[in-house]
Amino acid sequence: MIYYLFLFTLSIDILRFIDTYKPFLPLKLKQRPLLVAAAIFMVTTCLIAYGTWNARHPVTINYEITIPKTAGTSSLETLQVVMVSDIHLGEIIDNRRLKRLVNRINQLEPDIVLIPGDIIDNEIDVLPNQNMIETFRKLRPKLGTYAVLGNHEYFDQQTDLAIQYLEQGNIHILRDQWTLVDNSFYVVGRDDLAKMRYTSSSRQDLKTIMEGIDHSLPIILLDHQPKNLQDAVDQGVDLQLSGHTHLGQLFPNSLITRQLYELDWGYLQKESLQVIVSCGFGTWGPPVRIGNSPEIINVTIHFAK
Repeated sequence: MIYYLFLFTLSIDILRFIDTYKPFLPLKLKQRPLLVAAAIFMVTTCLIAYGTWNARHPVTINYEITIPKTAGTSSLETLQVVMVSDIHLGEIIDNRRLKRLVNRINQLEPDIVLIPGDIIDNEIDVLPNQNMIETFRKLRPKLGTYAVLGNHEYFDQQTDLAIQYLEQGNIHILRDQWTLVDNSFYVVGRDDLAKMRYTSSSRQDLKTIMEGIDHSLPIILLDHQPKNLQDAVDQGVDLQLSGHTHLGQLFPNSLITRQLYELDWGYLQKESLQVIVSCGFGTWGPPVRIGNSPEIINVTIHFAK
């Protein structure tokens, strides 16, 4: 409320300043400041009410892409991927919301589930305390669930414990590692940039992480923050999945994220690399979304025959 009331007040002050030099505001409007204030308060209240409802009603976004590589010797021609980022599990995004998310994912019948970071919000203990580990076990992808850490997994300074809990929920955490899935394609997971801030040790460079990978097979990269996309291009990654940006979560913050990232939401083809950035499922701070919707990403990947 304070944020949007501030923006409206600032806008009014700018209009009044312009009006002093070049009058254009109706006289009746200027003579009724209380009416203007009441109208702005009502508009702001409605805006926040809508944003609160919007934050609790995720949408499914579908993408269909082609990776011009053969997926190993398994004759796999199509891969159904469900990606969900920035869940931010905690007191607001609780186990009831997680159960609904798991049900939505299972209804999509994915081959694999990929989570590019920020699974929890702040406190690690919410996972066992709300039986979220058991809820994660109900995911049913044919080829498993893989995830990387985001900056929020470092907030509680118990990163190893968070990994332990998540792996108990059948989520495979990749920390500057890669894995060959079904002898068909690679999933590479990068640790988050926040590692340096909280542990005084930096993540490995992508070239080192990808040593030993057969580049004739499809390569999918999970990296929480969509920064330095050129790294993925240079190392021959085919598809990068990221989150983190929330698309600003509250408009007009998206005008800022658009300047901070080469891609802050949606799809981008950068040379041989394809990138999908999600604005996330959960919220950080106020449980409100305005100017964007929480989302579950459903990606159909076609490989060469």
